[in-house]
This record gives sequence, structure tokens and C-alpha cells, in this order.
Amino acid sequence: MRTNLSVEEALSLVLEGARGELSVEELPLREAYGRVLAEDLASLVDHPDQDDTAVDGYACREADTLLASPERPVRLRVIGEAPAGKPFLGEVGQGEAVAVYTGAPIPRGADAVIRVEDTRREGAYVLFLAPASPKDIRPKGDDLRRGEVYLRRGDLLTPGRLGLAAAMGHPRVRVYRRPRVGILSTGDEVVEPGEPLPYGGVYNSNAYSLLGLVLEAGGEPVLLGKVPDSPEAVMAKLEEAGHLDLLLTSGGVSMGEYDVVRKVLEEKGEVVFWKVRQQPGGPLLFARLGGLPVLGLPGNPVSSMVTFFLYGRPFLFRLLKRTEPPYGTLKARAETPFKGAKGKKVFRRGVLSLAQGPSVRTTGNQSSGVLRSMAFGNALVVLPPDQDAREGEEVEVIPLTFVP
Repeated sequence: MRTNLSVEEALSLVLEGARGELSVEELPLREAYGRVLAEDLASLVDHPDQDDTAVDGYACREADTLLASPERPVRLRVIGEAPAGKPFLGEVGQGEAVAVYTGAPIPRGADAVIRVEDTRREGAYVLFLAPASPKDIRPKGDDLRRGEVYLRRGDLLTPGRLGLAAAMGHPRVRVYRRPRVGILSTGDEVVEPGEPLPYGGVYNSNAYSLLGLVLEAGGEPVLLGKVPDSPEAVMAKLEEAGHLDLLLTSGGVSMGEYDVVRKVLEEKGEVVFWKVRQQPGGPLLFARLGGLPVLGLPGNPVSSMVTFFLYGRPFLFRLLKRTEPPYGTLKARAETPFKGAKGKKVFRRGVLSLAQGPSVRTTGNQSSGVLRSMAFGNALVVLPPDQDAREGEEVEVIPLTFVP
């Protein structure tokens, strides 16, 4: 067992542990939002499938309108119309125009379009108050070309990508199965919301914070309830969990007499590492139990959320072969001071604003027990070991994507 690792060393070992191969399932598009593609998708069609108009107006021959102006309008005869989905089947000749509507194919013989606001209709004729132009004609294949790959394995199906898959002609897609993530809370003091809270008790917030984080990272959370501070109870619960791709335990991984998760995993499994030089979340544990990866998260609610975000989220992204990184960073100006820690990389909770250039201020009390800082903060301010940040200095920031 390795101990007292840097954040970078710990993350590397966690990612090495994401070795599982997720099965693939095929879903109709209406059920595929938020899933991760397990195959490249090429377009089955050209879009548009022929030259069409980007505006409502009139299609004509450009040469007929070159001298048009409000003072000297050009008069053309209207020989038909082409709403979207009902193309004009004739041909536009000299001195003729066809009324076209956005998305309609350009009629044969026409090579230009004028917007309707630059015309005036007079019965069977239309007056052009400006020259027509090819600029509002969308060429065939302008958006999609048949056979070209536009979505790739590992892409998350966002609303835009779901629409793109439909535009390419795919009614169904192959996606990775959601990783099943067990969430197990420990502690005699932990009580489910809605139950009477005994003296010294605490409601089980971690299970529900982690549930949201797992869903947001693309996993399927499996709530396993809580177990008391008993090695036998912990082991029994783990054995009955069923197939999981990752197990999250909350609490029981520190150095106290009742921190039984660490003791169970040391006796029954293989502890890869324990303790990371970071704040909050230092007593993080990563282990294997019969081949099941286990992330032992600290019990304090902020520590639990931060460590999952920094390690559990990348683990699930690696399993899902996601094409984008699990989180990004940016530079921001500190509106308030942020305090570092000796020998530890620090992740302070902050409120990030992009209104007048990126800036970030503290959420206030940075205790790992103050869950409000994760509820109303939207960023982690990253401080290297032994380094504070003063007001006005530039700091590294990780936006928290689970905050609206």
C-alpha cells in the first residue's frame, strides 16, 4: 500500500484502475440523451440534399437584377412558389422569378435569391428593389456530406449531438452501458432524511450528493444504504451489492478506531493507496475488493464531493471512453484572499464570475463540514502546496459543472 501521495500520483493510480470494458447497447434516439457513443457515426445523407434557400424571398437569374435599386426597380413575372417540402418543378427563365421559402430547393435555372423585404409584390409580378445574390443560397452538403464522420466513439450525446445524429439519418445509436456505481454510507451517527434525528446524529447527505455527481458523470448510482461501524456489517453489505463497476464508500477511511472501511479493505482486499496530500479530502483511499474498484471517500460532506469530482469523475470518464476531459481549468482574478496549506494542494470553494473577465471570490467558511459551500459555490480554486493567494492575484480555477 502506498500512502501520502500527491494529487497527480493518486489520480494516475485511480485511472490505471479503470480497466473494465463496458458492454454496448443499442437505443432509439429518444432514449439516448446523455449517453456516450460506442461507435463513430457517419452521415447517411447530404444536408441539404440540394442547393436551397436560407431566406424567404424570390429565386431568379442574378443577371436579370444587377441594375435593380429602389429608384429603378426591376420587374419580374412570378411563375410559381416553392414552400419547404414542396419544390417548384419547373424552370426559371429570363425575366421570371419563383417565390421561395426558407429551406426550399432552388428551382432549376435560378442562381440567386433576394430577401422578401427587398421586394414589392404587384399581382403576378414582383419588383426587385436591389440586386439578387447567390449569398443566401446554401449549397448541397453545406452542413453534412454523406459518408463523413461527424460524431465519434466517446462523444457525449448532448442535445445538439442528438439532433445531429437525427439529421444524419440515424434512428438508433449504439452506446456504452452506464457504469453501475454503488454508494455505501458508514457510521452509527448517520440517519436517513425523514427519520427522527437522535442526539449527535447527522442526516445522510453524502449519499444524495454522490448520487447527483454519479448521474452527472454518466453513471448509474446504486444506493446501498448505510452500515454501522462494524467490520462484519461492512463486509456483508459489500458482498450483497451485486455487479458494480465502482464502489464508493463514504466515511470510515480515516485513522480513528471506528474507521472500519479502511480496516476491512486492508484485511479482505488490496489497498492501492491511502492518504493524499490535499485539502480537503486527505484521507482518500483507493482499493480493490475481489476485482471491484473501491474509492473510499472521507465522511465530511465537502471532502466527499471534492474527492469524487477529482477522482471518481475521471474514473467514470475513462471507463466510458469519453472524448472530452472530466473537468477543465481557467485563470481568474481573486476578488478575495484564499489560504493555502503546508505541504498540501488545496481546493477552496469559490464563486466564479465571467461578467467582466473571469474573477472568483470565496464562498466563506471553508470547513469541510460546510456543505453550503458546495451548494452555492460553482468553482474550486486550486492552490499549490505552501502557497496563499492574495486579493487581485491570478489563480487557477476548476469550474464545477454540476452547478447551474
